[in-house]
Amino acid sequence: MRVLLVLLLFLPTLLRADDMEVDVELFLAVDVSRSMSPAELEIQRRGYAEAITSADVLDAIHNGLLGRIAVTYVEWAGEHSQRVIVPWTQLSTPEHARSVAHQITARFDTGLRRTSISGALYYAAADFAGNGFHGLRRVIDVSGDGPNNQGRPVEGARDAALEAGFIINGLPLMTTDALSEIWGIPDLDIYYQNCVIGGPGAFVIPVLDWDQFAGAVKRKLVLEIAGLPARIQPVQYTLGAEYDCLIGEKMWEQNRAYFDIP
Repeated sequence: MRVLLVLLLFLPTLLRADDMEVDVELFLAVDVSRSMSPAELEIQRRGYAEAITSADVLDAIHNGLLGRIAVTYVEWAGEHSQRVIVPWTQLSTPEHARSVAHQITARFDTGLRRTSISGALYYAAADFAGNGFHGLRRVIDVSGDGPNNQGRPVEGARDAALEAGFIINGLPLMTTDALSEIWGIPDLDIYYQNCVIGGPGAFVIPVLDWDQFAGAVKRKLVLEIAGLPARIQPVQYTLGAEYDCLIGEKMWEQNRAYFDIP
């Protein structure tokens, strides 16, 4: 059944005659669940805008085989809550980068309910079809501050995307506040490593403090655009331990009586 789903969703991404070839098609999936404050949502958008217009990112693009990439910026929360901020667009010049940054920071929207990484992955993988580009690599870049707690299990979504040839990287946001004490987990980097990311050269870059955010995004984009191997040691690590990828769903069931407000 999963193989059939992969075929139905992702085979349309085959090259069409009028597609523009690029070094990488990069889907930026950015968490805007309500566990994040308005100030944190603004830091995210400004951090991505700063990174995209940075000299390091532009140099990585220019040094590619074709010297151009395609990018889209989509915010996500619940299973069916995806908000397109920047549609698929070519990125190869400083002018392109400034245009993308302007779209990201033109306004600052409120957060959305729940956390469905699986929903974001299914949406992202299907969104490559007919986007007008054909990349030498196709990368889904997921940032988030908590585990999956809605929709289908995250492992199935990850495995389907990997079977279709996508690379999934992660930017777990491990900052702490009152909401993270309820909905977050202390080893979110290990959750992403075991349950979310995959594909050749896939990596996780944890963010421990919001002051690190823009720099982490820039580092991540350079690695993704250049296709460089990333040897990043997780913040938390327990050798040989099995990981429960349904931990977010279990936490939701424990807490929903207090927080599942219509």
